[in-house]
Amino acid sequence: MDSIVKLEKVSKIYGEEIKTQVLYDIDLSVKQGTFNGIIGQSGSGKSTLLNILGTLDRATSGEVYIEGKAVSDLSNNELAELRNSTIGFIFQFHYLLPEFTAIENVLMPHYIKSGRVDKKLEARANELMDIVGLSNVKNNMAGSMSGGQQQRTAIARSLINSPKIVLADEPTGNLDSDTSETVYELLRKVNKDFDTTFLVITHDRRIAEKTDRIIEIKDGKIHSDFSKI
Repeated sequence: MDSIVKLEKVSKIYGEEIKTQVLYDIDLSVKQGTFNGIIGQSGSGKSTLLNILGTLDRATSGEVYIEGKAVSDLSNNELAELRNSTIGFIFQFHYLLPEFTAIENVLMPHYIKSGRVDKKLEARANELMDIVGLSNVKNNMAGSMSGGQQQRTAIARSLINSPKIVLADEPTGNLDSDTSETVYELLRKVNKDFDTTFLVITHDRRIAEKTDRIIEIKDGKIHSDFSKI
């Protein structure tokens, strides 16, 4: 398998006068179609790493490659297009728009990308709602759904543009253990059915132990990297 994401000597420093270094010379290569867990204590640099991987933040030094392209060579418009077409995001807080229905939220990234939705995209949105088990509530207002339903809607939304990579920051952090298990199994199904590459930050050891690879971040560095495949 080829690497879909690669980091070379990536460091991140915040601040001008008072500088705080969060990441130190991170080298990381992620293979296409794998399911990777990222663990570490709060403040270790996990979310910063994920934001740099997702091009939401830029490295202070080093280089990020996505599908072989150096991110530093891309303009802001090109980065926005890369994020919209290649990368899906799932956050601990679902960030749904409560004034829209569940399926309208799922379609929102495509509205943003092209300004319109055709029958093919509507069919894909309906398929995704079926995959996440929400066909019967797809027309409910997002604000009236349970936490688990909202998070599953957010997962469907992350997949609407058929991303090759999904980055998830504590996607089960606000859910009870049974719902967390359901969400994890759903992510795994997407990973296997669509060959989607996942990088998932989690504090849940039970979830981390089910991944293909566990990357532990400590004090801004890769402390351990254990692959099962």
